[in-house]
Parts: sequence; C-alpha cells; structure tokens
Amino acid sequence: MKILVINCGSSSLKYQLIDMDNESVLAKGLCERIGIEGSKLTHEAAGKDKYVAEKPMPTHKTAIEMVMEALQDADHGVITDTKEISAIGHRVLHAGMIYSDSIVVNEDVKKVIRECFDLGPLHNPANLMGIEACEAAMPGTPNVAVFDTAFGMSMPEKAYTYAIPHEYLEKYSVRRYGFHGTSHKFVSGEAIKFGGLDPEKAKVIVCHLGNGASVSASIGGKCVDTSMGLTPLEGLIMGTRSGDVDPAVLQFIMNKEGIDINEMLNILNKKSGVYGMTGISSDFRDIEKAKAEGNHLAEVAIDAFIYRVAKYIGAYTAAMNGVDAIAFTAGVGENDKAGRKAICEYLGYLGVEIDDEANDVRGKLRMISSENSKVKVMLIPTNEELAIARETLALV
Repeated sequence: MKILVINCGSSSLKYQLIDMDNESVLAKGLCERIGIEGSKLTHEAAGKDKYVAEKPMPTHKTAIEMVMEALQDADHGVITDTKEISAIGHRVLHAGMIYSDSIVVNEDVKKVIRECFDLGPLHNPANLMGIEACEAAMPGTPNVAVFDTAFGMSMPEKAYTYAIPHEYLEKYSVRRYGFHGTSHKFVSGEAIKFGGLDPEKAKVIVCHLGNGASVSASIGGKCVDTSMGLTPLEGLIMGTRSGDVDPAVLQFIMNKEGIDINEMLNILNKKSGVYGMTGISSDFRDIEKAKAEGNHLAEVAIDAFIYRVAKYIGAYTAAMNGVDAIAFTAGVGENDKAGRKAICEYLGYLGVEIDDEANDVRGKLRMISSENSKVKVMLIPTNEELAIARETLALV
C-alpha cells in the first residue's frame, strides 16, 4: 500500500510517498512560494536525479496537481496512476478539544479544523486547503487528518488546566494542548521499543530540540505533560520564541514602549528566544559558533537553553515519580553532542551517566548512556512523515 503524506504551510507544501509494505520513501519533495512570485517544486525520487520545476502556483490545488504530475512523470516519477495511492495523510495542527486521535476526513472533521482557525491561525487554514486540494485532485481517495495536538489530549486535568477563571476553558477551550505531538508520540514509542521497556508502564521523557523546542512526559506511550501550551509559545527557550515568561513582563514592556498586544506577541514569537537574547541568529549553530569565539551573550543563551531543558526534565521526572528513558530528537537534539552532554550533566541525581564515545554521533539511532547509567539516554531521529503514514494506514 502506498500512502502520500502531505504537510501544508501557508505558502509551502512538503510531501512524501511511502510504500507501507516496507516503509520505504519512494519520493519526496517541496512546493515553495505558493501564491507568491517565484513558485517552484523540488522533487526527489528514489534512485533518480533531483527534479526542479519553476511554475506559478497560485493555490495549493495547483501545487497538488504539480505533485501528482511529478509522481507520474515518465522520467522522474514512481507511479503510473494516482489510483496507486491508497490514502493521503495530512498533518493538521489543531483540533481543539474535539479530536484526541487521528481521523478519516469528512465534512464534520473539516468543520472542526475550520472552527480551530483562531487556535492555529498560521497552520489550520493551510492544512484545510491541502485536504480540499487533494479531494479535488483525487476524488474518492481517503484523506486522514493527523493532529499535532492529539498526543497531548491524554494529559490529566491537573496538567492541562491553567489557573485562570474556569469560564475561559468552557467558553474558549483555553487549556494546555502541546505541539510537536506527532514527533513526541513517534519518538516515545521508538524509545520503548529500542530500550526494551515495558510498553504499558515505561516512563519516557522526550526532548524535541530544534528551532522550535518542547519536552514531553509519557507513561506507556500516553502523554501526561508537555511543555508547549495553548500555543507553541510556552515552555523552552527556542530559536525566536521566548518560552516561559512572567505575563506581567508583557504589560511592563508594552507600557514602556507604547506598543499593543499584537506587536508584543510578535516580539515574543519572532524576535525573542536565542535570537532576541543575542541579536545574532535564531540558528543554534550560529549561536554555538559565537560562543566559541567568546561572545558572552551567546554563552548565556546556550547556557539558559540547556538549563531550561534540564529543569523540565527534572519537573517531569517528579511528575511521573521516576523516569526510565530520556530521548533526544529533532535538529539540535539529534546533532548537538555537546548540548546533550551538558543537559545530562544536570541529571547526576538521577544516576544519568553519558558514554562520551557513544554520544559522539549525529542523527543516528543510538543509546548514548553508559551501561552503569540508571536511566537509559537515547538519540532517536524523529520521522513525522512515517508517523503520519502509520496513523493513516491504521485507519484505512
């Protein structure tokens, strides 16, 4: 069975065609600048040369049509007919409090996605456009919505409830949801398998560390807490996002600078994090380089990021009354051996011990803790596309 995985942004569309018989990627690609001048599709098929097509893409529907053409092309395609695609799995950001699992798309599902536009204003509209574009291009082929918030829906009330008037939860669904859910679910499951842990009782902390970063705690693969909240702004220090901050800071700065709440939130989302702390970059590699060159602000930013991750690991260990495994994933988590080591140096009280030789690795599945470590520490590359394809396969 072949499943097409679609991840739509406001002006982009990423895709992979996966053969679920052996979970191999047959083709993948990216449509860029949809609705903007200079649109192009970059397509890569297994065993074939990369193909780039520059052509106007006024809508996501046009982009999907170009993807279908590329997949069926005689020279760089991998199928002869779209009927070979059994189903399409879509990453969808938000389902509010309605859906806690992936679901086959129907009109009710699309209605919920539309009703959550205000909870995910950048992503949900684009996600829905991708679904409707696929419905138009391949009528009759089932579409599955895989929600980024689904993993966090198993959190208990004590974990997801904010200490604000209860009416806001009832009226507007204001609660902690958590994001990067597809990645957290995939990595926590892989950690249980790779570590030979009890699938029903394993206590796993996943550190999804990249430009966007979050930590989750799960027991038996079910999320019990996660660092992002109503939006992806809460939690860790990130590339451009502030993470946790005293809410009164907003009023204080707004009054001093004469700005409104929209501009303040723009600052917290796009001008803060390590970028705001240093004025250098949102890319952690650039910050590390500046730190190595003696830049004090870069040193503080990296130290603060590591400190915040370690604090969340400690908090989630307490929340679960123990931890069996800690897994690092995503761009920073998979590639920054010094960062992993520095975080784990805070965890001596847990009996965590890193094997420096094993930790000298980038982007490969590996146990990086020593044999004497009381907690298994792992590097597990995330694969959100495969996770979406698996969810889709299970439903169709």
